[in-house]
Amino acid sequence: MQVAINEGPGRAESTFLDCVPQSRHIPITTGPAQHDPSLSVHTLNKEELKSAAARQAAAAVRSGMRLGLGTGSTITHFLRFLAERIESGEVEGIVGVPTSLRTASMSEELGIPLSTLEELVTLDLTVDGADEVDRELGLIKGLGGALLREKMVAQASREFVIIVDETKVVRRLGTKGPLPVEVVPFSWRAHAPVLRALGAEPKLRCEEDGSPYVTDNQNYIVHCHFEEGIGDPRALECELAGRAGIVGTGLFLDMATQVIVASKDGIHTLTPEDL
Repeated sequence: MQVAINEGPGRAESTFLDCVPQSRHIPITTGPAQHDPSLSVHTLNKEELKSAAARQAAAAVRSGMRLGLGTGSTITHFLRFLAERIESGEVEGIVGVPTSLRTASMSEELGIPLSTLEELVTLDLTVDGADEVDRELGLIKGLGGALLREKMVAQASREFVIIVDETKVVRRLGTKGPLPVEVVPFSWRAHAPVLRALGAEPKLRCEEDGSPYVTDNQNYIVHCHFEEGIGDPRALECELAGRAGIVGTGLFLDMATQVIVASKDGIHTLTPEDL
């Protein structure tokens, strides 16, 4: 499969106080691109390509599945296609665990039955989007503000399927955008020296009015910019996970079981076996 790999721009200098506005295999088609002329970038824009990939993911859902429902614009497409299949009677006995209040609200509006991790414990399949995907299927997620719940739901799933368009595929994580890090509000500024020592330029995520963005868990998010990208994602995750006050990062490593990429050549599916 040939998918364009994006290098990403460099990072402008900033200050920490600045604000950033705001194993069972699921049978999804794998291997070479499906060369459907309707998926050409000449006829479909990026959002429509993501919609096509979301439709393929929704087609993999089977009756009786316990689903993790991601957060973000790509998952909006998935939820609509899933709701159509439920309403038509194609699939029955579906129950989902939402990763955000936004996803929960939309799912309820669409008639998708919901539950919680406490009640279900183990999920068959979670479908979500990503902000970046590298060649090892490592991910950066969380620019939608739901990274902690997304990771909790993903780790409870037998299969974790990611939907992206080809602009999200990168050589090195952190080259196109920041790494979101969720922190407790108490003394959140104390993380700044540590984050800088790890090579990041941290900025607090804020609302349009300048107030801190607050997650569904009542925490803050710090966007960590890496000028040359993240050289060793596993070492960085280990460092951040061991620091009190940091409750989660947007690094999702060794978690994705499939990545569906909507590209100019059609829909491609990558799995760890392809690496």
